[in-house]
Amino acid sequence: MSRPTVLYFFLAYMISWCFFIPLALQEQGLLSGVPGWLHLAASYGPLLAAFIVAAATVGGAGIKELISCMTRWRVGWNWLAVALLSPVAVFAVVILVLRTFTGTWEAASGFGKVAELPQLGQLSGWLTWIITFGLGEETGWRGFALPRLQARYSARDASFILGLLWAFWHAPAFFYNYDLSLISAVSFVVSIVAGALVLTWLYNSTGGSVLATALWHGSFNAVVAGGEGAVAASVTAAVILVSVFIVRRYGPETLSHRPKHMTAT
Repeated sequence: MSRPTVLYFFLAYMISWCFFIPLALQEQGLLSGVPGWLHLAASYGPLLAAFIVAAATVGGAGIKELISCMTRWRVGWNWLAVALLSPVAVFAVVILVLRTFTGTWEAASGFGKVAELPQLGQLSGWLTWIITFGLGEETGWRGFALPRLQARYSARDASFILGLLWAFWHAPAFFYNYDLSLISAVSFVVSIVAGALVLTWLYNSTGGSVLATALWHGSFNAVVAGGEGAVAASVTAAVILVSVFIVRRYGPETLSHRPKHMTAT
């Protein structure tokens, strides 16, 4: 792993953990008065780290490349539709199945829910997930880290490395936002690595579009973050199955019908 990539991960952790840790300490009774919206602010740690390291190591060209990836929308409307709507389509199928067994649409109410901003409606919540954890994380994980990892490793191996580091980035949140248990932690890591494989496929297939991965990431969060356990588990299981299919269908080198999108610096 190159020195800029190592520096990037260090900064992404440090910036985001400055927001995550006070929330974790508050949950443990060691602090008080910490606003819940800090959880959303933490999502911009990867983005800020990406711009800082790109500016320090490459200069203006690195900044331009990040902005280009963030705004790369000419990838075909079919890809943008897949990015935005595929998690929602899986969610809809799960809701229909639950409706058959429960006789209610109650599970659908969790779509787009943002616990830190309960006043938001479903559509505004969906947009919030896209512009926070979608754009905030993806600018760093896929926009900066992935192309540099793919320059040294296969797309599959780069995704595994990134997925593990991405999962650990969430570690402080387990003390206030997730179930702190071994089973929960292992399940979370597996789901994150599977998501990393799917996002690498999407990133390479769109010629390095962070916009596409941000749409998928935000839509996935909108589907699972506010839903009941059965919804989140079902959608996550679908992502795991899709990740296995992608590896088998396209092979480990590119995880796509197109070449890897790489950055050597």
